[in-house]
Amino acid sequence: MAEAHGHTPATCGPFTCEWRDVHNRVVPTAPLPADEVRERRTRNRLFVARVGDVLVGCSTVRPPVGGEGAAATVIARILPEYRKRGYGAGLYGHGLRVARELGAVAIETVVLGSNTEGLGFAVRRGFVEVETYLLPGDTVPFIDLRLAGWTTD
Repeated sequence: MAEAHGHTPATCGPFTCEWRDVHNRVVPTAPLPADEVRERRTRNRLFVARVGDVLVGCSTVRPPVGGEGAAATVIARILPEYRKRGYGAGLYGHGLRVARELGAVAIETVVLGSNTEGLGFAVRRGFVEVETYLLPGDTVPFIDLRLAGWTTD
């Protein structure tokens, strides 16, 4: 099983490049520069997933914001050559545990519309589509999904 490794916002270096590399390969229509990844680390929980010394994925947990019914966003990204091996399930499970610790009462995720494997992964876990949108200048939509029936118990 892949291990998730997190870093505090104060650290910098290889983690930022590894997380960004996975993100930009899985979401090529919205590449992030290193400075934006560093900024995201101040707001979100970012993790990389490894099998031994091999980088296989990354994840983001956006903490819940707001009051009652606040959702955390859990996004697991696995490099295409490592999919269908259980790494996504492990990284997603880790994200759910982090979301619970952060007080989430609902879970959402975001999938690039062209990522049919990622969309199927989310739907098989009970996510339902709530919104599809294009970012300015994009031609491939993002799909926001919400996990039906999730409880914090």
